[in-house]
Amino acid sequence: MVQPTDVEARKGYRIWLRYADGSTGEIDLSHLVGQGVFEAWEEAGFFEKVHIAPHRAIAWDDHLELCPDALYLELTGKSFDELPVEIDTKIRSA
Repeated sequence: MVQPTDVEARKGYRIWLRYADGSTGEIDLSHLVGQGVFEAWEEAGFFEKVHIAPHRAIAWDDHLELCPDALYLELTGKSFDELPVEIDTKIRSA
């Protein structure tokens, strides 16, 4: 899957993303605010803590993360079948 390289919080509960393949853009997350775990975004300054977690997730803390692959698909308009597949060359066939 494509690695996210940068993320920034923007006004109106939007995030700007950059991926390793050069894809960039903003995603509107305002429809999630106040629902379940996303209530945390209503706390002053919490939404601005967005970062890329070591395991690639777009995260705010250990309990609030979004899938970077799903965000990539939304950002680019690609389907799952169009995602690049990374092949581990260290794996040998039997």
